[in-house]
Amino acid sequence: MSVLHPAPRFASNHGVLDVLRASLGGAVEHAHEEHGEIVITVKRSDIEPVLRTLRDDHEYQQLMEIAGADYPDRDERFEVVYMLLSLTKNHRVMVKCATDENEPVPTVTTLWPNAGWLEREVFDLYGVVFAGNPDLRRILTDYGFEGHPFRKDFPMTGYTELRYSEDEKRVVYEPVELAQDMRSFDFLSPWEGADYVLPGDEKAGDPPPVDEPKTTEKPEDTGAGEAANEAAAEGTDANPPEMVDTDIDQDETVPEPTEDRPDREASEGEVRDTKSATEPKEDDA
Repeated sequence: MSVLHPAPRFASNHGVLDVLRASLGGAVEHAHEEHGEIVITVKRSDIEPVLRTLRDDHEYQQLMEIAGADYPDRDERFEVVYMLLSLTKNHRVMVKCATDENEPVPTVTTLWPNAGWLEREVFDLYGVVFAGNPDLRRILTDYGFEGHPFRKDFPMTGYTELRYSEDEKRVVYEPVELAQDMRSFDFLSPWEGADYVLPGDEKAGDPPPVDEPKTTEKPEDTGAGEAANEAAAEGTDANPPEMVDTDIDQDETVPEPTEDRPDREASEGEVRDTKSATEPKEDDA
């Protein structure tokens, strides 16, 4: 029995962009199709009514993810990206809005409860503030963490490091100390190497003369010749062990054949004999 599902297996983007642009009106700043996805950039202040329209009027029921992006060269350096999914159409749409460190983005927890944790992730990693979120606090980094690690200007090593102190019997925070003394490498790739001799490479000496390969054109080059043949013909002093003949009495080692022994007496009662127990019954034949 085949089960029919209202959502198509493959959804096309044909005509979707024009319909959504006309429905959202002046809230749309830019809309295009990229990598097979519909991408709509809207005004920050209109993000909540835009997503409400997409949910109620165009059947994009689920908020799958909220992500952030950092472009330090822009005036509004952060992008907040909302990924929506339509279960009935099997179609996705991506909605973006821009902001900076000071301008808050309206929350969409009024539309989807799961937006609370998703907005907390963007706040924790990028520092984007969401106005109206009832519980806007860090969710991924540790207590007392300074900075936002997904920003492009955040150092790769961070600002502080933590360790367990045996003296204080607790986890302590300390400024980052790079244990490696030399961390600046002035060549492009470790496979290419530097133009100068690295410490320790001076022990290697000169490289082998690879331009003069060793050949075996003469018998002397291989170690063969008449002298080697004569030495092989002389043999060695080692002799094989002497063979000792032993007399073995076959009557003592070989057991008597079981075919010559008399059959044992049949068991009394209803116990089946071994021979009859292994043979099939006439009814089974």
